[in-house]
Amino acid sequence: MKYFILFWLALLIGVVLFNLYSDKEVAENNKAGAAAVNSDNYSTEEGGGTPDFKVQTMDGKEVKLSDYKGKKVFLNFWTTWCPPCKEEMPNMQTFYRKKPANVEILAVNIEESNERVNEFAKEYQLTFPILLDKDGDVSKTYDVYTIPTTFVLNEEGIIHQKIIGPMDENMMNGLIKE
Repeated sequence: MKYFILFWLALLIGVVLFNLYSDKEVAENNKAGAAAVNSDNYSTEEGGGTPDFKVQTMDGKEVKLSDYKGKKVFLNFWTTWCPPCKEEMPNMQTFYRKKPANVEILAVNIEESNERVNEFAKEYQLTFPILLDKDGDVSKTYDVYTIPTTFVLNEEGIIHQKIIGPMDENMMNGLIKE
């Protein structure tokens, strides 16, 4: 019985130490990714300023988030294999066709090939800008752990709202009116 208790106690201590080490490693990796995108002070929570980044679109054009200052922006993080992402894309496209001129959608694909993203965009007939976060640095900087995740930015680039999960057209219309 004594060995049984010692075994479970040693196992429990091992699990705790593993979790402590893993959390430290994840935090260090996130800091390294953030430094590659932007070293300014920012927050990825509501009311925080957004870190700028530079990535390529599917057609190879380089864009920066700061290029869209003065517009309300839906900064959406997604992948082609994510069922909720697939659910929200037609809604985002419908919204995009009807959106006001001062609103933009930037759909940031996380770590997938240009070919796969292009196939997906054709299949879903997407016309809004799709940005390629090929190495995942942008999603790490924005602390994106669940997809889809969308940051609604005001005209100054401040996070108005963070949405975890799929959006529909009505939700998007409501968010730009707030």
